[in-house]
Amino acid sequence: MNRGTLLIHNGHEIEPLSGALGVPIIQTSTFDQGDLSGHQEYDYARSGNPTRKALEEIIAGLEKGALGYAFGSGIAAIASVLGIFSAGDHIIAAEDIYGGSWRILNTFYKRWGLEMTPVDARDPDQIRRAIKPHTKGLFLETPSNPLLKITDLPACLGIAQEAGIISIVDNTFMTPYLQRPLELGADIVVHSATKFLGGHSDVISGLAVTKTEALGKRVYAVQNSFGAVPGPWDVWLVMRGIKTLKVRMDAQEATARQLAAWLQAHDTVKQVFYPGLAGHPGREINEAQAAGAGAVFSFKTRTKEQALRFLGKVELAATAVSLGGVETIASYPVKMSHASVPPAERERLGITDTLIRISVGLEDPEDLIADFAQALQ
Repeated sequence: MNRGTLLIHNGHEIEPLSGALGVPIIQTSTFDQGDLSGHQEYDYARSGNPTRKALEEIIAGLEKGALGYAFGSGIAAIASVLGIFSAGDHIIAAEDIYGGSWRILNTFYKRWGLEMTPVDARDPDQIRRAIKPHTKGLFLETPSNPLLKITDLPACLGIAQEAGIISIVDNTFMTPYLQRPLELGADIVVHSATKFLGGHSDVISGLAVTKTEALGKRVYAVQNSFGAVPGPWDVWLVMRGIKTLKVRMDAQEATARQLAAWLQAHDTVKQVFYPGLAGHPGREINEAQAAGAGAVFSFKTRTKEQALRFLGKVELAATAVSLGGVETIASYPVKMSHASVPPAERERLGITDTLIRISVGLEDPEDLIADFAQALQ
């Protein structure tokens, strides 16, 4: 089946006991264990829940992985996956990952003895040169947040395979509908399901999928120990969102292409960052490893005042944290997603006070263009 069909026909489209066209919400904290034989699958909802298991099997199937796991948020998924490493291990990470990922690596896990080296992942040789005898992991994100930098996944993941280190790819922007890192050589893929997978700005959730069962068991041990799991209602909302992912992503990407091209020609806009535009660095790489350019782009105005005026005047885009909803969202990375990154590091990476990130929603493109025009006047 094609990717769009798999979003619907994923093995959980019909509930076998009643024939319901959907997975039931099993709202319970514990399960009767009968004769204590030890053969029962469920005992306590932190360790497993039938509703959660359905989502975990769905995302594993969509990413073509062995085992999937659901978490209470995207950062909970990332932190739990990083929990498979030990004090003294060394992680190589793309230097322009999501600010929350940077924070958990460079503060929380750093205190516990996990060493991290940031690199420009657009250059695979930087990854190769950063490998040390105690390097255990590689953390990538493509397109990157918020500058949409493109990493050559087959090249970088091949280096990780040669070195015998575990590779992790944040696939939040692309989703398995547009990109499947496990098929390109990754060991683990993570998602903030809050974003495009949930798709309606009404749920907080995270997901992880492993290529092998052995690696999956290591992730499950952390999931069960940390207990950062979602409730069944949140799980159900994500499963509902996945069903409409194709139509949303197709429409949102089409609008993103049109809106980004319009902004590129506007006299108050200095630069637009979007892999769907001709001339975007890495566009050809993205087209080779993904089925689209996605629905997120960023742009820089010529002055900070223009950026702040746009955020204050725009009407059809919410000025907010997050992305991937049915409504267009404008974010200000220096104050939102990357506020925890030191100012000097933000400036070095190009995350300036003139940068605005746009997550395109389902509004008509003509209306968004008209609104953006008045906000940029």
